[in-house]
Amino acid sequence: MFKPVIRNKQRKIRHRRMRFYIKGTPERPRLNVFRSNKQIYTQIIDDKNNVTLAQASSRELEKNGANIEGAKSVGKLIAERAIDKGVKNIVFDRGGYLYHGRVKALAEAAREAGLEF
Repeated sequence: MFKPVIRNKQRKIRHRRMRFYIKGTPERPRLNVFRSNKQIYTQIIDDKNNVTLAQASSRELEKNGANIEGAKSVGKLIAERAIDKGVKNIVFDRGGYLYHGRVKALAEAAREAGLEF
């Protein structure tokens, strides 16, 4: 009997496996990405103190978050908010997604806006 592939379940398994190695510290917090069909959400998290330092999402923007342009805007926005909080160096957590498309566009826009991974 063939079982259907459940993509989100596989993504969560990959994310859990990656999180064993990726930890956010006060010196280098973690930039987490969550991608839905319509929006893209990011958080900068200090895992040691269990604190979210900054967040941004495409829901705050006038542009659509379901495309690469929206992801670039969110990347710039999260970088600005992080730098305002005094965070310059981060660890990138792609959330089990491939480093491709919207996730890649968000990461590159954050780098261009001043964050260092």
